[in-house]
Amino acid sequence: MSIREFKIRIPDEQLNDLSSRLKNTKWAYQMLDNEWKLGTNRHYLKSLVTYWTNCYNWREQEQILNQYPQYKCKIDDVDIHFFHIKGKEKNSTPLILSHGWPDSFIRYQKIIPLLTDPVSYGGKTSDSFDLIIPSLPGFGFSTMSELKGINNNMIADLWAKLMIDELGYSKFGAAGGDMGSGITRYLAQKYSEYLIGIHLTDVGIIRSIILSEDSKLSEEEKEYKRSSQNWIANEGAYMSIQSTKPQTLSYGLSDSPVGLAAWIIEKFYSWSDIGDNFEAKYSMDELLNNISIYWFTNSIASTIRMYHENTNTLPPLSRIEVPTALALFRKDILLPPKEWVENNYNLKQWTEIPKGGHFTAFEEPILFSDDVRKFFHALK
Repeated sequence: MSIREFKIRIPDEQLNDLSSRLKNTKWAYQMLDNEWKLGTNRHYLKSLVTYWTNCYNWREQEQILNQYPQYKCKIDDVDIHFFHIKGKEKNSTPLILSHGWPDSFIRYQKIIPLLTDPVSYGGKTSDSFDLIIPSLPGFGFSTMSELKGINNNMIADLWAKLMIDELGYSKFGAAGGDMGSGITRYLAQKYSEYLIGIHLTDVGIIRSIILSEDSKLSEEEKEYKRSSQNWIANEGAYMSIQSTKPQTLSYGLSDSPVGLAAWIIEKFYSWSDIGDNFEAKYSMDELLNNISIYWFTNSIASTIRMYHENTNTLPPLSRIEVPTALALFRKDILLPPKEWVENNYNLKQWTEIPKGGHFTAFEEPILFSDDVRKFFHALK
């Protein structure tokens, strides 16, 4: 077995360097009437950086994270970091959870007790899960090869080897959103004999609909095409940069913690169901935990490089026959047409969740966990 125990330990030198950089920030000019229209709002960002400098305690957050069992495992020259939290009940269902960008394993932190100890939260003993929560290669504490890029399809192979060869599971479930949705879908297509079912919170951008002539689309698909084109035009600039020139962007984000925070925070503001109150949804500690993981591991370059690989090197997906659940949170980026999903997936559960956005389990952990438990309970 190549699995070894792991604890997060950021050297004091890195903490001191971060403090110095934060205190010496060179602030960009912003007109007072911009709010968030042209990007990250300076007033909010300054308040976040003030908190980061004077109040935020990484050592306390590190201790909280380290109470969960963590490991590393080298597979195909990738050193994978993952949490492995066993369920409280016997015969708990193994479930691998895949995050996306610009989040991390932090996306699933709040649901750990809800799914591993369901009885304490109003659930049934039969709804207990063994949770496996990896950091994607190049994200956080997982490495990525310097010689070649990696895409969702390749990560699915790594996850299969982790679950089957290293952890010894013969059957397991998988769930994910954003990049994690793509990884989960490739897992289902390539390793269907091992998959109990897959739980998704999105199906990515459906380019086959966007590129089709309107005459070939249903009314629902036409509406999806219109909304997708509008979203790409108004919100998709980051995606164009990260899929074409990721390295150029990486230098600035790797050198400035405030620049990195601004790039990430804008997405949490724009893609979440927050109304007019950002801080009512996310505490500064929660946001800074995620940002700090990117900063301390210097992983922004390798994470945004995946946009280039997923744009240029992914093989096509065919219909997925593994039982599939789709939980649609009302303010997620793009909600797919149900007819298209039914044609391309073995859809067993379709849930329209009345609140929440792109970061699903991070925003609405109870609603997310309830939907996961309902789906896998039905499969039993």
